[in-house]
Amino acid sequence: MRWALVKVCLAVTVMVVLAFAVPLALVVRELARDRAFADAERQAAQIRPALAITTDRDRLERAVASSQAGEVGRLAVHVPRTDGAREGTGARTAYVIGRARTGPRAVETARRGRSLITAVPGGYALLQPTALGAGEFAVVEVYVPHRAVGNGVTTSWLILAGVGLALVAGSVATADRLGQRLVRPAERLARAAAELGEGRLGVRVREDGPAELRAAAVAFNSMADDIVRLLAGERELAADLSHRLRTPLTVLRLNAASLGDGPAAEQTRAAVAQLEREVDQLIRTAREDGRHKDRPVLGCDACEVVRERMAFWSALAEDEGRTVRLAGVEATVRVPVARTELAAALDALLGNVFRHTPEGTAFAVDVHRSEEALIVLVSDAGPGITDPDGALRRGHGAGGTGSTGLGLDIVRRVAESTGGDVRIGRSVLGGAEVRVWLSLAGGGTRRSDRRRRMRRRVRRLAGRGRVRH
Repeated sequence: MRWALVKVCLAVTVMVVLAFAVPLALVVRELARDRAFADAERQAAQIRPALAITTDRDRLERAVASSQAGEVGRLAVHVPRTDGAREGTGARTAYVIGRARTGPRAVETARRGRSLITAVPGGYALLQPTALGAGEFAVVEVYVPHRAVGNGVTTSWLILAGVGLALVAGSVATADRLGQRLVRPAERLARAAAELGEGRLGVRVREDGPAELRAAAVAFNSMADDIVRLLAGERELAADLSHRLRTPLTVLRLNAASLGDGPAAEQTRAAVAQLEREVDQLIRTAREDGRHKDRPVLGCDACEVVRERMAFWSALAEDEGRTVRLAGVEATVRVPVARTELAAALDALLGNVFRHTPEGTAFAVDVHRSEEALIVLVSDAGPGITDPDGALRRGHGAGGTGSTGLGLDIVRRVAESTGGDVRIGRSVLGGAEVRVWLSLAGGGTRRSDRRRRMRRRVRRLAGRGRVRH
């Protein structure tokens, strides 16, 4: 927008300067021409008194030589035939005093009593008739060279061009300052919007600039405040709901303690303890108010977490007569995901298998590692997923009673936190296959790249005026 304003102002100023400078330059040229011929008429008028007194050649030659134009060879006098009555010298033939540059035809035209200007080599000649008697005219010729006609025109044109350039430069500078006044608030608004999109909830915009941009800044700050309030309310609600779970958890823990010894009792107590830890972690996360969202993740051994969760779900699989296959978990592979988050994602995937497939349906978990990523495949021999895209949308629960539609969304968020993704397809067992791609680079590389690209795009658009700002 800034450069657009400068270009518009430049175009308008150039048109205005041309509209005034071109006619003014033509007027200056005509004034210089008129001044040159007016001076020539004045030179011709200096000879008239001598012609009124005498037509004697010697006297006229002295009069011409004493004039300003005659000294430089620009004055000539065409004297016609005369009877010489006033001088007593008898009849004489016509003669010319000085250097003549015009032809006989132009001189004859001037002798009829009409002044004229005719072009001659190197300039112009002013022919001024002077009456000698009844019907007799002498013609005074004054030569005006081209440089005299254009004297001062070039200097005037240069001055006009300089004034025009100064006006253009001044208008461009003024437009640039006005453009900065308009663009800077827009740039700040664009940067603040980008930062807010990155999760920096404390960003606000200074409310200055034109009225429209001030209104936009006020609306942005109000929106940011509303977002902070909404997120704070959601965190408080999550913390309150999680806290309410402590009472039934306490009852479960007391009941699990009374189960005695045995594998089932130990698994129940372990599950209750894990559930208590998850609830406590949920409360702490909700209360942190996002202050540690940029804290680096320590990561965990993905294969160890897979083995641990498979050991937990294998007991239930055995009770339901399901065939279980686990492969690729022998090595140690660290992924940039917290242990609890990865365990929650695996529990969501395996829980979906038990929840949405009939008892006795086989399933398998395969882990594959490449140089850049770890791929976890959870496949089953069930009916499959009819709407893979819908299953990945948050809250799109299609599993009947008890389904919240958040399981696969949890898995997707864990994968995307590393820069990976989640895909749903058909497995070799005939049912659904969920592929979880975890980047080993960590830190949400792809997401960071997207943020950097977005910031570069915002700066580029602001500089061009399209947000340019």
